[in-house]
Amino acid sequence: MPDATNDKPKGVCFAVMGFGKKTDFETGRTLDLDKTYKNIIKPAAEDAGLECIRADEIIHSGVIDVPMYEQLLNADVVVADLSTSNKNAFYELGVRHALRPYTTIIIAEDGMKAFPFDLNHVIVRPYHHLGEDIGYSEVMRVRADLTKAIKEILATHPPKNDSPIYTFFNELTPPALPAKEPRRMRGGFTDDKSKWLNATPEIFRSGEDATPTYNILMQLVEEAEAGDDFKAAKTLLARIRDIRKAADPARPEDPTVVQRHARATYKSKEPTPLVAYRDAMEILSVLEPETTNDTETLGLWGAIQKNCWNETHERPYLDHAIRAYSRGFYLRNDYYNGINFAFLLNVRAANATSKEEAIADFVQAKRVREEVLKICEPLLAKDELSKAEKYWVRASMAEAYAGLGDETNAKAKLDEANAYDPLPWMKDTTDKQLTALRGFLANSPLQNA
Repeated sequence: MPDATNDKPKGVCFAVMGFGKKTDFETGRTLDLDKTYKNIIKPAAEDAGLECIRADEIIHSGVIDVPMYEQLLNADVVVADLSTSNKNAFYELGVRHALRPYTTIIIAEDGMKAFPFDLNHVIVRPYHHLGEDIGYSEVMRVRADLTKAIKEILATHPPKNDSPIYTFFNELTPPALPAKEPRRMRGGFTDDKSKWLNATPEIFRSGEDATPTYNILMQLVEEAEAGDDFKAAKTLLARIRDIRKAADPARPEDPTVVQRHARATYKSKEPTPLVAYRDAMEILSVLEPETTNDTETLGLWGAIQKNCWNETHERPYLDHAIRAYSRGFYLRNDYYNGINFAFLLNVRAANATSKEEAIADFVQAKRVREEVLKICEPLLAKDELSKAEKYWVRASMAEAYAGLGDETNAKAKLDEANAYDPLPWMKDTTDKQLTALRGFLANSPLQNA
C-alpha cells in the first residue's frame, strides 16, 4: 500500500488464479491456492515494491467484472497461476495477453504435465505444492525467483513483449482507457484514499456507513496493532470478515484474516482476559485447530490455550496447548511452535504429580530446544524474512539457549532480536516467557535426581 507520507504511489501487481482449495484433476491432488498467494505471490510482489491484490480482495458494490477487467488492463504486472488448470485463470490470462504486450508472468504447480498447445512456447515458472501447504525452502526459492523476475521486467526499457499476440503481430497498438477515465484501483474505489489511511479506527465503532477496500482496512489493522490497540484491531477485523461474507456468503473464509481476528481478540483482553481468550477460541474454531496441519493456526490455538491455563490453572488447557504446539513443531519443524512446546513442557514439569513425570518433561524440553536451534540457525542469513520473522527467529534462539543454560548466547541473540525494533507486545511476550523459564530452571527436577 502506498505510504501516506510519500507522494509517489506504488505500482500494482494483480494475481490471476483460483481461490482456496482446488482439485487438480490431472493428478487427483487438492491444492490450497491461498497458500500460494499469501506465501509466494503477494510477498514477492511487495518485495519488488508493488502492491499486490487478487480478485477476492476487491470490495465492490457493482459487477465484479468491471474492476477485474480494469486490473487486467491497467495493472503494472500480472502474475497468473495456472495450477489445477483453472478455467477462469486461463481465460483471464488470455484477456491480459490481448490487452497488454508485456509485464505478465505465468507460474504453475509442477504437477501440471500437459499445457494447452497455445502455451507451449510461453515461459511458465514451476513450483512444487505439498497440498495443504508449501515447503518453507520452496516458498523462499520461488518467492525470490518471482521477485527477481518482477524487478527485471519493470526495469527493462522498452519492455519486452511476453504476450504471444503482440509478439506475432508487433504492429498492434494496445488499447487504453481515455485519459479522463479514472483508474479505479481495487474495485472501483475512487474516493480520497488518504482519508482512510489517516482515519482512526473509531469511525467503525461509531457505525459510520463506510466501505473502504480490504487493503485499506488491513492497513488500519496494522496501525492499530503497532499501537497496541488490539481492541480497535479486533473491531476492524470483524468488519472485514462481515464485508467479505456479505460479498460472497458461499466462499470459505480467508484463514489469515480469521487468525488475525483471533489474535487481536485474545490480546485485547476485553471485556475480561478469560472471556477474550474464549471468544478467540470460538473465532479460531472455524479453522478446525484440533485437526489442522496449518502451523499458524496451531501456534495460535496453543497460545490461547496457554493463556487460559495461566488464567485458570485448569489442567485441560495446559494439555491442549502442549498438544497444539507439539503438533505444529513435529509436522513442519516449526521453530515458533517448538520453542513454545519446550516452554510448556517445563510448565507441566513444574506441575507434575511425580518426579518421574517432571524429569521426563524436563529432558524432552531440552531436546526440543536443541532441535529449535538447528532449525533457526539456517534462517539467520535469510534476507527475505520480514522484520517480525527476523525478530522471532532470534528471540526463539535466545529462549532456547536460556533453556539450555547458555546465558551468554541467550543474551547475544536477544540483543540481536531487539535490534529489529519489535512491537511492544512482541518484546513483552519474549521477556515474560524468559523470566518464567528461568524460574523453572532454578527449580529443576534434575537436581539431586
